[in-house]
Amino acid sequence: MRMKLLRVLGSMDPRTGGVAQAIRSLHGSLKKFGIECEVATSDSPEAGWLGRDPFPIHPLGPGRFGYAYSPRWLPWLSKNLPRFDAVLLDGLWQWPGLAARVARSRHAPATKLFAMPHGMLDPWFQRDPQRRWKAIRNFAYWTLVERSTVNGCNGLFFTCDEERRLARTTFPGYKPRAESTVGLGIEAPVTDSTPASATFRDSIPSLGQSPYILYLGRIDRKKGLDLLIRARMEIPNSRYHLVIAGPGWDSPHGRDLMNLIQEATRRRDAAPAFIHAANLLEGPVKWAALRECAAFILPSHQENFGLAVVEALACDRPVLLSDKVNIAPEIAAEGAGLVEPDTLKGTRRLLERFESGFARPQGKVRDCYQRHFSVESSAERLASALRTLP
Repeated sequence: MRMKLLRVLGSMDPRTGGVAQAIRSLHGSLKKFGIECEVATSDSPEAGWLGRDPFPIHPLGPGRFGYAYSPRWLPWLSKNLPRFDAVLLDGLWQWPGLAARVARSRHAPATKLFAMPHGMLDPWFQRDPQRRWKAIRNFAYWTLVERSTVNGCNGLFFTCDEERRLARTTFPGYKPRAESTVGLGIEAPVTDSTPASATFRDSIPSLGQSPYILYLGRIDRKKGLDLLIRARMEIPNSRYHLVIAGPGWDSPHGRDLMNLIQEATRRRDAAPAFIHAANLLEGPVKWAALRECAAFILPSHQENFGLAVVEALACDRPVLLSDKVNIAPEIAAEGAGLVEPDTLKGTRRLLERFESGFARPQGKVRDCYQRHFSVESSAERLASALRTLP
């Protein structure tokens, strides 16, 4: 039996990565399970990337006020929601979710409504001292709006069991009708990245042909990159260079990290030029960097999924993770990586344990990817949950 699914989120801009990329990756596999998808977003109708996807995207923005608000949402949903068997809210805390709940109650009560928080119910966001005012805002929004959305929908979908467990600890009155762990799959690279390898290394002349450990993602305080740089500075004789690549070096935190890297370079006992800063890597160059790294590292203080972590697994690369990465338990259990606390000592332990010779059984990394994070396995779990939850 075929099903028509509407996915609702703030943006499908390819530059946002994460959820937008996962939706694109899952589209083809969901079709194999009889699920036809359309997407509604708060993107501007003038966005240059529109029209490149093989499924309809309805841009109802531009979104405003930090909540992806647009007056076009309610009229569009009221008219179109009856066309769909189910609606999936990808993310919380934004106007499109409230608009979908209101439109459904008024015009399409037979349409199922699901929500996938994508880590947005993680207690870290409420407990981090530097997010005090945002935490107060979120608590107010939860009390007035989001609690009714979460508890009123047919069910919540989670990317991993740890995310589901943590979501139960964050806000009072959390009582969803049903919960299901469906995962979040990504497509394994199929293009030959050999020509891009030279492009990647040419962009970092000081790296040369040296082996390296790679971080790939946003330059953000949450990622624990200050711990990573300091930990690497404490291991001056490591044979592995460290490459930190991503957007955000022009932010205040990014500039602080750059100063820390320059300090490491000035210190004779810290193996000068062993830490390299690079900008966002995309396309074949990104896949070349992942395929060639000795290991991928993410010492994050909070990470619901970690798309780049899974991309590294798809490239058969072991991963070094903090225990605050929610998919770390599955990866450690499969023998596909190492896990330590998100502290300076823990981050240094990750590097030292890998340096001393991390023995991973042949095929374990790729098996871990196939079992937990492939597009096919994730699409099958999502399709089953969409159909079976009442």
